[in-house]
Amino acid sequence: MLQNDKIIANGVMLNGYPDSIGEKLSDTIKMLQMPEFDGVFSLYYVLPTFFNSDLDRGFSIIDYNINQDLVNTEDLKTLNKLHIKLKFDIVLNHLSVASPQFKDLLKNGNQSKYKDFFINWNEFWQGNGMENEEGIIIPNQDFLNKLFMRKSGLPTLKVRFPDGTEQPYWNTFYQQITYAKITTSDLETLKLTPEQHEFICKKVNDAIEKNEDFSSINFENYTNLKAEIIQIVEQHRSYLGQMDVNAASPLVWEFYEETLKKLSQYGCEILRLDAFAYLHKQIGESNFFNKPGTWDYLERIKQIATKNNLMLLPEIHAEYGLHLHDEVANEGYPIYDFFLPGLTIHTIENKTSKALLSWAKEIISKGYKTVNMLGCHDGIPVLDLKGKEVNGQYNKGLLEDNEIEGIMNTIIERGGRVKNLYDPAGNKISYYQVNATFFSALGEDEQKLLLARAIQLFMPGIPQVWYLDLFAGKNNYEAADNGGSAGHKEINRTTLTMEAIEEGLKTAIVKNQLEIIRLRNTSNAFLGTVTINDAFEDRIDIKWTNDTTIAHLEANLKTYNFTIHHIENSITKEMNF
Repeated sequence: MLQNDKIIANGVMLNGYPDSIGEKLSDTIKMLQMPEFDGVFSLYYVLPTFFNSDLDRGFSIIDYNINQDLVNTEDLKTLNKLHIKLKFDIVLNHLSVASPQFKDLLKNGNQSKYKDFFINWNEFWQGNGMENEEGIIIPNQDFLNKLFMRKSGLPTLKVRFPDGTEQPYWNTFYQQITYAKITTSDLETLKLTPEQHEFICKKVNDAIEKNEDFSSINFENYTNLKAEIIQIVEQHRSYLGQMDVNAASPLVWEFYEETLKKLSQYGCEILRLDAFAYLHKQIGESNFFNKPGTWDYLERIKQIATKNNLMLLPEIHAEYGLHLHDEVANEGYPIYDFFLPGLTIHTIENKTSKALLSWAKEIISKGYKTVNMLGCHDGIPVLDLKGKEVNGQYNKGLLEDNEIEGIMNTIIERGGRVKNLYDPAGNKISYYQVNATFFSALGEDEQKLLLARAIQLFMPGIPQVWYLDLFAGKNNYEAADNGGSAGHKEINRTTLTMEAIEEGLKTAIVKNQLEIIRLRNTSNAFLGTVTINDAFEDRIDIKWTNDTTIAHLEANLKTYNFTIHHIENSITKEMNF
């Protein structure tokens, strides 16, 4: 049986939500217990609806207790018996407005124990900007220009304190404000007739339905009561949102200590640090990967992780030309290979291995420890492949801008959806990623998908396999159209029924992927050294050697056909696809 160190170095990782297959985590476990999956996976990256959350499909954490609707402790015991180790997320930068900490803040305002657990935007920028008509400080232009935006407009959410004041809090990612309709009983303090109550209710509720500004409502004969009416309406306001935590607060670090201990007890081996680069905030700096502040925070997290026997995987999206991946790797951390998905599409669609193999050689020569992927819960990264000007010098990317544009256009032509980045004024500055299933991004060509999987499995690093790609999932346009502001992500998150799993296991594309994944997960060759032959641009030739055990991939990019030669225990096997 695989030992833990071998699992981490050599194992293949399944990736999905607890309810990606069937209705809950136990259904995924039933799939993993099928004979077809024997020896296929050694790791399982379970996305954070494993925990209690309310937004962004799990990345708005309420608390890190097990979500009893989807998971139970028996599931964890069964996975342990299957010798499948777990990878989880900790979302370092933010918590849900429904978290106990933020709810306490909303209830108790300035008297809350957690007043400094989150970042009051106005207090943070006090003396470094001007307050606008909405009561929000606009930072001085030179400070504002440095902010890295994940959405248009200022990264704030105004919340109402018990004393009736409106306080803006730092909110880098998602938010939503909802007003519940009022009833006549809510207006009892106004001492009016039932008919008058009905009139005011209708005015207010019509404005809520039409998403109109309450200050624009004409209450006619009751204009003198307008402020009191709006006060009542505001008491029915509720929030969804991911509120940035204040890492300068000791309470935040106490929370991290408790959380990492809890995740270790669940059986976590690898901990992905989601959004860690946004955690450190300082006036005069960007709100993304500030230095040395980010490194200081990362070292503190590492010390907590070491106590709990956790391997940290910092998650960072940034242009290759910034070389932030270099910096993270040089500090001794494994890195996410966000470059591989775009490089693989470029390789297959343009029938050239030059850029892909150049990146593979860099991984080897620099000794990077990576987790790689094709598809995932998010989009296909494109920004990551770009070059970047740093201190007046342009650092080349892994691909030229026109090549990146070509990847993006190809995926969009095949039905992909786009996610953008914005400047502080709300103007789009670049594409962040393109959302599509990897199968649809490849034109729904099964041979291309199989070749892409082989490329991934022979690249250095721990391969992470998105459940939907394994079953050649296609773009889900209906889910994307109905998914609201984050609907573009739902294109690649279709839940597979157990019947769909059983049908999929009868198909060649699924059987062949499982065969190659099993080889990658079990062969000792992948614990050895890797050799890259880049003599021919329209070929891929990667060989893994560990003493007498060999795994050798030879692929023809003109035909998309490939062969895997495997030698172990004096037994030679040739797999032709």
